[in-house]
Formats: sequence, structure tokens, C-alpha cells
Amino acid sequence: MKHLRVTVHVDDDYTPEFFELLADSPAIAEARLVDWSMTASEQSTLLYIVDGDPTPFAEQAANTAGIDSVELSDTKQGRTYVLVVMRPLETPMFAAIHRASTQAGLIVRKPIIYRDGTMSARVVGDAGALQRALEAAPDGVEVQIDTISQFYGHTDDPVVGLSDRQREAVAVALELGYYNQPRGATHEDVAAELECAPQTASDHLQKAEANIIRAVMDEFGGDA
Repeated sequence: MKHLRVTVHVDDDYTPEFFELLADSPAIAEARLVDWSMTASEQSTLLYIVDGDPTPFAEQAANTAGIDSVELSDTKQGRTYVLVVMRPLETPMFAAIHRASTQAGLIVRKPIIYRDGTMSARVVGDAGALQRALEAAPDGVEVQIDTISQFYGHTDDPVVGLSDRQREAVAVALELGYYNQPRGATHEDVAAELECAPQTASDHLQKAEANIIRAVMDEFGGDA
């Protein structure tokens, strides 16, 4: 089973308006498709998180072919949830996502990220299904494979990447108040509970913190 990270580039002559509004709007720094509902009907419902001002997108997308409605949440700290009801087979880029998502042997993982005129995604599947999906890309669309690796499991939870000892160290540190402000414990206190040297406890905590931070800061919310 393979895990791919891909970036989709669209030729200017083929760029659908809906894609351009999300990926190329000067008012939007980044948009993430975080959930969707595929139904047997012609309509699908999509949930985006938009960093920036989604108002121009909402106003223009509502008049775009294949888009039935756009609803905005309240904006908090520059971030807005956007609920879109669309007819995916009438929107070329999402039609391709829809086909890939419903193809046997293939999973398109969330989120799908729109920024700087591109769309990025993670895909998991068997080699044959992945090849068929790549070959089915619409005209004017280039699918760039950024990374390809074996898929070992679901790792969206950043704690999954920790060793047992790192987890234990973090759990002890939390219980003792090491992460409180002000600190309620020291490396020495954590080491005493773990029955190891203070430097060993410090190493466990630093490695655990680095893994958690990398996972949280990763643009896809984790690495597989």
C-alpha cells in the first residue's frame, strides 16, 4: 500500500473559476477542504476552513456553475468555516476529486489544501488504483508527486509518533505540572518518577516535544 503527497498545478487556460477563487484569491492565504459528504444525489456538501477574507469568494462562488450555495461562519482570528453545496460533476476539479474518492482501492485523505495557485493532497491506495487516478487527471492539470512511501497507519494524532518511553515521560511531566505556567516541576522531578537520569528525562521530553510540534505544524496535520 502506497502513500503519496501530491501537488496539483492547473494550466491558466484550464483553471476553473471555483478553483481559482480558492487557490488564487489575493484575499485568501490558504483554504483547506476538511470534510465532505458524498451522496447518491447530484449534490455534495463540502466544509472548508479559510484563512483570510472569504467574502469575495462567497459572493463570486455563489454565481459559479455547479455551486448551489455558500454559507460562512463567524470569523475568529482570521479563520472562517465555509459550507459549500455543489454539483461536483459540473465543477471540473472537484469532479476529479470525486472520481478519485469513489474509486475502489483509493483514499483521498483530508485536508486538501488550496494555496498559491495549487492544490495539495495526500492519497493512499494500491499501486494500480493510484496509477489509474493519475492517468484520469483532467486536461490542463499536472499532478506532481512530492513524496511516495509505504503507508504504515493512521498518524493524524501527533502522539502516535512517540515511543512508549517518550509518551510516559510526557504523561509524567503533565501530571507533575512540568508544563504549567509557572512550571510546577523540573527535569529532575520527572527523572525521579521515571527512575532515570535527569539528562535522560530531558532527552525524552525534547524528542517528544519535537515530534509533536512537527506533526502539529505540518501542513497536512501529520505524516504517514
